[in-house]
Amino acid sequence: MNRSARRRLTAAALTVVAVTTGATACSSSGSGSGSGGTSTKASDGGTYTIWDPYPQFDKSSAWTKLLDGCGTEAGVKIKRTAFDTSDLTNKALLAAQQGNSADVLIIDNPVVSTLAEAGVLTSTDDTKLDVSKVSPNLLSAGQSGGKTYGTPIGANTLALYYNNKVLKAAGVDISSVKDWKSLTAALAKVKAAGKKGITFSAIGTEEGSFQFLPWYWGSGAQLTALDSDKAVSALSLWKDWLGKGYAPNSVINNTQTTSWAEFATGDYAFAENGTWQLGNADKAGLDYGVIPVPGIDGGSAAAPTGGEFVTIPVQDDTARYATTQKLVSCLTNSQNLLDTDTTLSYVAPTTEVQDKQAAANPKLKPWVEAVKAARGRTGDNLGTKYPKISEQLWKAVQSALSGSASPKDALGSAQSAVK
Repeated sequence: MNRSARRRLTAAALTVVAVTTGATACSSSGSGSGSGGTSTKASDGGTYTIWDPYPQFDKSSAWTKLLDGCGTEAGVKIKRTAFDTSDLTNKALLAAQQGNSADVLIIDNPVVSTLAEAGVLTSTDDTKLDVSKVSPNLLSAGQSGGKTYGTPIGANTLALYYNNKVLKAAGVDISSVKDWKSLTAALAKVKAAGKKGITFSAIGTEEGSFQFLPWYWGSGAQLTALDSDKAVSALSLWKDWLGKGYAPNSVINNTQTTSWAEFATGDYAFAENGTWQLGNADKAGLDYGVIPVPGIDGGSAAAPTGGEFVTIPVQDDTARYATTQKLVSCLTNSQNLLDTDTTLSYVAPTTEVQDKQAAANPKLKPWVEAVKAARGRTGDNLGTKYPKISEQLWKAVQSALSGSASPKDALGSAQSAVK
């Protein structure tokens, strides 16, 4: 990496931390399983380093065996280190400053454009990595300045879980819920029947922005104009739900985990949450279903994509890229994607594998549809602008839902702060 690129890393670090502070749709949890280590050069015996955000998988896991298998296929040994998501980002930045990056870096997708703009990552043009089969809406999260940096290993997103028992008791046919008006009408019936309407996360972190984005984008609003009438309509929807008692005041402090705990009580008709809750939904014994978040006038709203990208950091020894490309191609081939994304509760990034997932598990069908309509948070060439926009967005949501400002005034202040 050249010196000018390294000088940009300090500013990049601040931006990255802002994106990764709030847990969103990442599948990993817990603390890292080891120290950062250093990238072993080719002269040290053909060992290639891989850093990932999956500390829940130990040496005996299928994931670790896959990494080792791809190494064997490429004729090298693999040294794998796992970190918590935010810790991994900081380690990657420090390693780049020292010119000692891992060969393969698997990183949360909103971070990709920031690391790319800081000069940390190679582009697919540099490494000849084939991403032609990846769905364009998912690949966009790893694009910046007209170039693509890495490839998604899988994606998750948000949709609406619903409780059949609660809806039937309220006389609501789920097939009637097609847009904001019909959803709100359903919530009114549920409340009248003595049950609770909808729960979600509106906490003042990236997690709150993540959950608000389907409604924001579903209104037709763009992140470059936070104070538009369409944006105001989205925030007004949430505000009205709280005012009418269709959503609890607890959403202001809810994380996606605590929001899910509310839905798991069986008292709520709807919950906005992600693919990663499918296992918990089954464990809770709920008679549930899933529909995409509806747009204001119908159709599926674009929800933000979660999940990681497999990227190739910049190396001083560019001869390493050929082998690294083989490793990444192995990790993301169709069969390995199917196995990995099943383990991670992800929807695959290619249509071919998505179809196989839906055929094997019908419960994934609505999630495949939701992922097809999803958008990358840093897409539309927002790149490093996204963290500041997101921060102002969640602050506006907090202000409006707490009653300290109207939706219009809250979003007006947000747009002014972004400018």
